[in-house]
Amino acid sequence: MNRFIKIFFSLAFLLFFQLGISQNSDKPWVIGVGVDLINIQGGDIDSGLNIGVPALSLSRYLGVGFSLGAQYSLNNIKNTPEDLGYSSIDGVVKYNLSDGKISPYLFAGFGVSRFSTNADNEGLLPSKETSRTGLGGIGVNFDLNDKLAINVSASYRSDIEGDGYNHLQHIVGLSYSFGAGDADKDGVSDEKDECPDVPGLKEFNGCPDSDGDGIPDNKDRCPEEAGTEALQGCPDGDGDGVADIDDICPDIAGMAEMNGCPDTDSDGVSDNEDKCPEIAGDIANGGCPWADTDGDGVLDNIDACKDEKGTIVNNGCPELSKEILATLNKFGLRINFPANSDKILGKKTQNILYQIKELLEEYPGDILIVEGYASSDGDDAYNIELSIKRAQAVKAYLVKIGVSKDRLEVRGLGEAEPISNNESKEGRAENRRVQFLPKLKVLFLQ
Repeated sequence: MNRFIKIFFSLAFLLFFQLGISQNSDKPWVIGVGVDLINIQGGDIDSGLNIGVPALSLSRYLGVGFSLGAQYSLNNIKNTPEDLGYSSIDGVVKYNLSDGKISPYLFAGFGVSRFSTNADNEGLLPSKETSRTGLGGIGVNFDLNDKLAINVSASYRSDIEGDGYNHLQHIVGLSYSFGAGDADKDGVSDEKDECPDVPGLKEFNGCPDSDGDGIPDNKDRCPEEAGTEALQGCPDGDGDGVADIDDICPDIAGMAEMNGCPDTDSDGVSDNEDKCPEIAGDIANGGCPWADTDGDGVLDNIDACKDEKGTIVNNGCPELSKEILATLNKFGLRINFPANSDKILGKKTQNILYQIKELLEEYPGDILIVEGYASSDGDDAYNIELSIKRAQAVKAYLVKIGVSKDRLEVRGLGEAEPISNNESKEGRAENRRVQFLPKLKVLFLQ
């Protein structure tokens, strides 16, 4: 017998460390019914199992793997010197080794066992036929669904008083789980508890309300600060309708579109970011109005010449005077091209283009039209194309030596507006030229 006990507890110890501990508070009540198999131990006892019914049990899950319950069983013993009626009732502590489809467990308990030889004895458990019994065992549940399982267990029952028999008890049956647990002990069953791991209030389905604002913590954006339902439980210190948690200016009433900050001058820049909060300005200038440094009526942000007075139509830059324009066109008359060509000739012409560049640097705002011309050689379409190429050649050279390409545009007028007689070689050479015209004047004339 000692050998059996050693083997039993060795197996139990091994299962404990292989399977670990399981917790399960769902459906904590379990009722079981099954078949009871008794094997009496002793040198003068015939071997064999005695099968009886019923074997009944009821247990309640306590937590961290432990359950507490009671069990009752009946049987008839046939392998003793005389037939005996058998009954037992015990209190049992069970420990779940795991929680899954297959759930092994250990159990131990204390109770009484009756081996009856006289059916006329009064009472459920007459003292002369009843002895105190200690027990320990192992079992396993095989889940059929979330409530019903097959249960198999084996235990060794030791007769403490010596009036009965040491015996093995095996039970095979079905167990049924019911009820709902309450893991956080707040009076709300886990099935209905929206916060099953934290004690809460029934009116909030088991969730707490830490700040007492009537909004449960699981729906409260600010669970530690009392707030309003409209702001999901958050306070609004300045009363502007923006919760303090979202309010960049929580102590000054503002606007939702400004993240809770005011915009005193209504320029679209909130006061906390507005460099000029009392004066309407431009977002791009930090909420301040743009200055007009040169006082020409064109604000600095659109003034191409903000340190020099100009005109509105010329983007704040001074316009070319008639004298300067006349000078440019004198230079243009000296930029001549070979017949049927757009090539710029010689160092003399290049020097003229450098002089034009210097003049343009003195008047940085104007956009010039470079007009190309041709002599009467060739037909009209050819001359138009050639005159455009000549204007483009002049523009390309000026850009190459430092004039912004954005200040120059081109057009070709072919053999129109000759300045000399196309009947002579010299006259045709003079007509192959360029001229300059401010773009503003061109637009006006159009």
